[in-house]
Amino acid sequence: MNVITLLTDFGTADGYVAEMKGVLVSNAPSATLIDLSHEVPAQDVAFARLTVARYWRRFPVGTVHLVVVDPGVGTAREAIAVESEGRFLVGPDNGVLSPALFSLSARVVSVPVPITASPTFHGRDVFAPAAAALAQGTSLDELGDVFHSPVRLRTPQPRRDGDGSLHGEVLTIDRFGNVMTNLVVRDAGGVVVAGARTARLVRTYGEAASGELVALVGSSGFVELAVRDGNAALTFGLSRGHAVSRPAG
Repeated sequence: MNVITLLTDFGTADGYVAEMKGVLVSNAPSATLIDLSHEVPAQDVAFARLTVARYWRRFPVGTVHLVVVDPGVGTAREAIAVESEGRFLVGPDNGVLSPALFSLSARVVSVPVPITASPTFHGRDVFAPAAAALAQGTSLDELGDVFHSPVRLRTPQPRRDGDGSLHGEVLTIDRFGNVMTNLVVRDAGGVVVAGARTARLVRTYGEAASGELVALVGSSGFVELAVRDGNAALTFGLSRGHAVSRPAG
């Protein structure tokens, strides 16, 4: 079974996703298309990168991940295809495919942009045909020329002070208002401070009292801030880049 997944910031109110799917099923009629999300915030490369990090390895070897969050469409930025740990990823060279680029097995090619391609819709005219070709068995080397300098974006590392305290930041907010940070806590006795507010570290959401701000290690391995029966981001005014810290001890 050939699988092509789709992640975009297009939404579904317009016909953009439908056009891409039309190209995919025309060029790879045997492929199974899986919509992961089309609700990435508009032009939010950082959000898309973190989303890709969560899922790209979860799919079987041979899967083609098509990612179109592309505020630089039509500019000099490259269109790329990546082969990494047996999976393929296709999208713009703006850092959105970074999670797969750090693997030692990663190989990258530059995907040619046809002269007939719309300068505003590479998702349809460049990325979808490339993804379909990979799903049909075209090799990475047949698809384009080796590209040696793709954009690689890393999750910022927290800073550790001499007293052992950690200082980090908010990476993203999920639809529940839970706040993902770049802090990692290994012991159950840690606390996370968001501004002047202290969050008790718990194992599950159910351990918190209703309305309580708590910290827990989420499924991604990072510390998250959450409010039981509420929205942590809205309640406490937290947003991407907001400083968070874990005291020593």
